[in-house]
Amino acid sequence: MESRIISTEEDFLRGVRQDDAVVLKRLYKMHYPMILNLVLNNSGDEDEAKDLYQEGFMAFYEQVRREGFQLNCKIKTYIYSICRRLWLKRLGEKSKFSKKIKDDDDFHDLLEDEPFLAENEIKIEVMNMSMAKLGEPCKSLIEDFYVHHMSMGEISDKFGYTNAENAKNQKYKCLQRLKKIFFVNYNGNEGYDEY
Repeated sequence: MESRIISTEEDFLRGVRQDDAVVLKRLYKMHYPMILNLVLNNSGDEDEAKDLYQEGFMAFYEQVRREGFQLNCKIKTYIYSICRRLWLKRLGEKSKFSKKIKDDDDFHDLLEDEPFLAENEIKIEVMNMSMAKLGEPCKSLIEDFYVHHMSMGEISDKFGYTNAENAKNQKYKCLQRLKKIFFVNYNGNEGYDEY
């Protein structure tokens, strides 16, 4: 069942329109880490990220299935925009965020967000490329800390460091390497291959 090829944005959109469970499951898993990062980096926790993502994904699903709907950006950009607006609204309600979102904001009208979305999409692509170039053990160490929320003690045990402080030092070095790779790629210097 999972063996059929679903590779293009149109394949995914067609699958959503046809209520294809395989496509929906793949899309759901594919974009959750991006929303988890959004929430964790903006005063939220993992449970809030899960709730937000479910709500945002359902809004995406309903929009795509509306007759005449046209998507003018990548799926991940659209999902990110929906979830970002929902999260800003929640933060406003919790008074953790100074900018209030107007109640009449329409999350599926992306025109005013297009410069932000295009820039954000580029950054996500470059970060994915940079993580791929980073190599091991740095890639796994960073993912374990930031995505899987492992403690420095757990990372120390997993990677065989003598203590949590050594693991922390290694994480710092890995982040410095990632930052360097990211900015070289982001500034368009693809020939960079030091790491």
